[in-house]
Amino acid sequence: MKFGHLELGTGAPPIVVAELSGNHNGSLDRALEIVDAIAASGAHALKLQTYTAATMTLDIAEREFVIDNPRSLWHGRNLFELYQEAHTPWEWHVPLFERARKHGLVPFSSPFDATAVDFLESLDAPAYKIASFENRDLALIRRVAGTGKPVVISTGLASIAEIQLAVHAAREAGCKDLVLLKCTSNYPADPTASNLRTIPYLRELFGCEVGLSDHTMGTAAAIASVALGSVMVEKHVTLRRSDGGVDSAFSLEPAELADLVTGSRTAWQALGGVQSEPTAEERPSLIFRRSLYVCADLAAGDVFTAENLRAIRPGYGLSPQYLEVLLGKRVNQDVRRGTPMAWELIG
Repeated sequence: MKFGHLELGTGAPPIVVAELSGNHNGSLDRALEIVDAIAASGAHALKLQTYTAATMTLDIAEREFVIDNPRSLWHGRNLFELYQEAHTPWEWHVPLFERARKHGLVPFSSPFDATAVDFLESLDAPAYKIASFENRDLALIRRVAGTGKPVVISTGLASIAEIQLAVHAAREAGCKDLVLLKCTSNYPADPTASNLRTIPYLRELFGCEVGLSDHTMGTAAAIASVALGSVMVEKHVTLRRSDGGVDSAFSLEPAELADLVTGSRTAWQALGGVQSEPTAEERPSLIFRRSLYVCADLAAGDVFTAENLRAIRPGYGLSPQYLEVLLGKRVNQDVRRGTPMAWELIG
């Protein structure tokens, strides 16, 4: 399928998506600097999040509107205030899209309600992503799918039944190009909770492309996912984790993002196909395998023994597999030490 100007699928290198999220820390200049760093890393796409605090939740600072999980990065924060800090102002989208396109990146976003979809359509967004926490919002999925553009659905928190409902809603509304992202919705996520073997399972079950939205630290899980068929890997990106911010703790720095780009492409290249013969690159090395050589001067009629016929390097003689067949046979001519063994020397 086409993802913007990029080819997406198992026949193409994996697309590396850099998620800006709230790492702009309230500064458009910083956000643009992150886009520049993303482009310099070799990544392929920039993803934003398009919402306002008011479209996400209510301005209530008590009860379930306050995060009370002591293990959460945002423990004690009320949802409205957190989203107010993290959101990307809508007026920033135009310069961010323009900067991304200038660099050859594919800019797209996660809309969180219909007004965000309408806004992103005015920017000619080439694709859409449904975030994990919205993958049960079937109305939003239908609205996005109705644009006719590629739809990426993150599967964090969802059961197979819920993923089925999301996929059905997207396809029923006209989505032809669908990508599911395996996702573990912890921030940061433990690698042991990644369950990457789900990737080929989702591909077979739903008949679509599958990638990974990764919140683990580092790049190992994302690169490993490529070996299981991931066609897209998404990571949050910041300039420096030490700068702080709502997502900085589990975000990649630019040098790490560059490593991910290189590593994921190398992993994809290494997959190749089923191979049971020497490759073209290997064939010149065939001469360095062991083969059977005459290791002593022999006169016609002498018997081959374990002392005068051995498996050594290089590989110009008969295969070592014939050693036991040849031992005890007589040589039919005078042979010098260092002669590669051949069938013509017996009989």
